[in-house]
Amino acid sequence: MRLTSKRLILAWLISAPFGYFGMGYLSNFYSTPFGFTLAALILHFGMLLFLYLTLPMVNLRLQSKLFDMGIALALFIALSAFMWTLFKMAGQFPSLFDAAFYLLEADQFIYFAIAFFLLPLLTGRVLSLAKEQKKTQTRLYTFVGENLAGLAVAAFFFSIYLISVSIFNQPAFNSDDIFFDADSNLWRWRFATPDYRDYYWRSVHPFVLIIIRPLVVLIAFFLKGDTLHATFVLVAFMGALCVFLVWYFVKHVVGNSLYALLIASVFGASAAQLVFSSLIETYIFLAATALVFLILLLKDKPLFLLVITGLVAFGITISNFGQTAIAHLLIKRDIKQWVKYGLIVAALVVPLTLLNNFVYPNSQPYFFDLSSYESEGHNSFPPSVQRGVYLARVMFLHSIVAPEPLILKEEIPFLKVWMFRASIKKDPMRIAQYESWLGTSLAYTWLALIFLGGALFLKNLWRDDNHFQFTLILILLFNFVLHLRYGKDVFLYSTNWTYAVILFLALAWGELANKRWFQISLLVFVALLLMNNSQLIYTMLSASALHIK
Repeated sequence: MRLTSKRLILAWLISAPFGYFGMGYLSNFYSTPFGFTLAALILHFGMLLFLYLTLPMVNLRLQSKLFDMGIALALFIALSAFMWTLFKMAGQFPSLFDAAFYLLEADQFIYFAIAFFLLPLLTGRVLSLAKEQKKTQTRLYTFVGENLAGLAVAAFFFSIYLISVSIFNQPAFNSDDIFFDADSNLWRWRFATPDYRDYYWRSVHPFVLIIIRPLVVLIAFFLKGDTLHATFVLVAFMGALCVFLVWYFVKHVVGNSLYALLIASVFGASAAQLVFSSLIETYIFLAATALVFLILLLKDKPLFLLVITGLVAFGITISNFGQTAIAHLLIKRDIKQWVKYGLIVAALVVPLTLLNNFVYPNSQPYFFDLSSYESEGHNSFPPSVQRGVYLARVMFLHSIVAPEPLILKEEIPFLKVWMFRASIKKDPMRIAQYESWLGTSLAYTWLALIFLGGALFLKNLWRDDNHFQFTLILILLFNFVLHLRYGKDVFLYSTNWTYAVILFLALAWGELANKRWFQISLLVFVALLLMNNSQLIYTMLSASALHIK
């Protein structure tokens, strides 16, 4: 195989734009000529190897599934357009976003070019790794081949989330509750600075620090110790991981990769996913943990992996262990193992909590100190019919199709951007409304899709194995009951149920997965959803820019 093979040249050229923006970002951490050139060489080498190995897969799909590839191409064009729109939209607010952070400086371009044109010297090694008799024997190649579509859509959303998370979590955002009652300032402190103490002194996150902070340190190692940007990368990665796991679940249950790609894109473009993959908080980690747990159950993995995942859910936020308990009981349907699972987790949470406070002294109260829960009362409200109706609207509509959010001017030095506001200090309960024709039309379309999914579910109620669907229904009910009393802005908790809504509907629509009209309908819906939900990001930008110079 000659160095001038068409596939190698094509892979080399395709890697150029991705490498340019990738090195534009990394140039902020690798500024010396040698460090920059070495980083560029390694980045391009990895991209070239990946593209060289995957181009035959793409070519095979083009030959055998031309229509599917056309839909996929149209989807990635829509995602690219959204990413570019986000980039340009953010550029209108120079106090919040500096486009130069993602671009190469003039004096860096020469080193970028040197690394790029040095790549042919490494192609001998690339080609030797890509030999057919070797690549078919590697687990990595097999994994990439089987999951290429999911990896590609996750990579696109990672780029989208990384831009937005870098905007809305700068140190200038030095107050909590700005966006949807999220404590982003607190968690930026706790994850990315030496100030890891919970200044609200809550016990509902028993050992979150020993779960998240080591991951931040690991990523920071590759970013020259910059823990803030490492946290940005981690949050964006977790959001992208959620997109991939939704794709993986749907693909393995329904058996249609293109359909899974479209469902994952609906999920990735949802209001909840766009927002909480853009804010430093605990919720995107909880969504990823819940999805991992479902995948482990789907693949019938051993108990110790379920225990580890359950411990992670408990350690990040106590209440989210309930979702794993529900899933384990309804899917495994093994009371003995369910009790064993609960007992093992219960036996380990105390020592892990003690370890957390040993590694991070005085970081938070112990979860078994019941007096520490008294502070949670300010987030509790009496249940009412109105709150139930508003909560249902947030769960099933606003978490997917973003309305025009509430803009509140209250005690903090920022305008608050919220979806829902509980009745506080005699102020009436309020909820965001759909005001644009696009948002209203999409909301009605999404309601129609929900009713379609419900009808198909009832139609197949006694015919199919619905363990997962019943599990997802119970998870939704669990969250509804919990937040009927708890939460000032219930949209804050939307990652706890958005994945369940999407997966339930994906399974319910399963018999339509191979219908071309339904695939095209989902494609159009994703494109319009991206357009509509970009307005939520614009509102967040324009409201916060007023207070940041």
